[in-house]
Amino acid sequence: MTPRRLARLFPWLVLAAWLGMALLGPLLAGRANQVDLPRILAPPSATLPLGADDLGRPVLARLAAGAGTSLAVGFGVVLVSAAIGALLGGIAGFAGGWVDLVIVRIIDVFLAFPGILLAIALAGILGPGLGNVVIALAVVSWVGYARLLRAQVLSLRGRDHVLAARALGAGPVRILLRHLLPLAAAPLIVEATFGVAGAVVAEAGLSFLGLGVQPPAASWGTMIRDGVSQMLTAPHLVAAPGAALMLVVLAVNLLGDRLRDRLDVRTAAR
Repeated sequence: MTPRRLARLFPWLVLAAWLGMALLGPLLAGRANQVDLPRILAPPSATLPLGADDLGRPVLARLAAGAGTSLAVGFGVVLVSAAIGALLGGIAGFAGGWVDLVIVRIIDVFLAFPGILLAIALAGILGPGLGNVVIALAVVSWVGYARLLRAQVLSLRGRDHVLAARALGAGPVRILLRHLLPLAAAPLIVEATFGVAGAVVAEAGLSFLGLGVQPPAASWGTMIRDGVSQMLTAPHLVAAPGAALMLVVLAVNLLGDRLRDRLDVRTAAR
């Protein structure tokens, strides 16, 4: 296999491994939470490919369990935030007038706060837990989708096919869903791809701060936090989840770049 072909397959291989670990996570949940004191901080070996943590739990099983958490948060946040953002952005761009003004001002208010700080505040108010993390991150992330779809609708609502649909008596909902949203879907899909990577990193950050999923549930951010105190004596506790997090985010971003190039007509025509 040539290096170029390997580079093209790299994101898909990483995502396949991520999905496979997430599917295996529930099957390994018992082992991932099984305390084995004689194996505390055991280094990587043939029986423990990634070693054991400070409670003797196998790091590989914990890593697989954490993959399910990151996958659920990544896609859950994107689905919720994209739905909210697309709805509000589409309404703002199509309706115009005072409706557009109100929604734009709401977007400006959310943009006035640093995203991660707002997510930390919301997670602290709602309390730790997987569902609350998804809600907190979705509240922060919907703004980008709303701005993107509003701009797309503003540029498309004067097209001939939209004017013809209006002349034929089509309602606003029908025009948005059948005539505007399909044309604006490409940039939304690209934005959602990058949103998955951002949500995975944000979930790891919240879990590192103790605001994400709680023990005994596994999260890559929690694994990194627990391994920081043992970094000099057992660096594998930080290296394994850190490498997994880096590889997943890199793979998703690479696929997002490729998807953007493929869906961009100007780039594809070169």
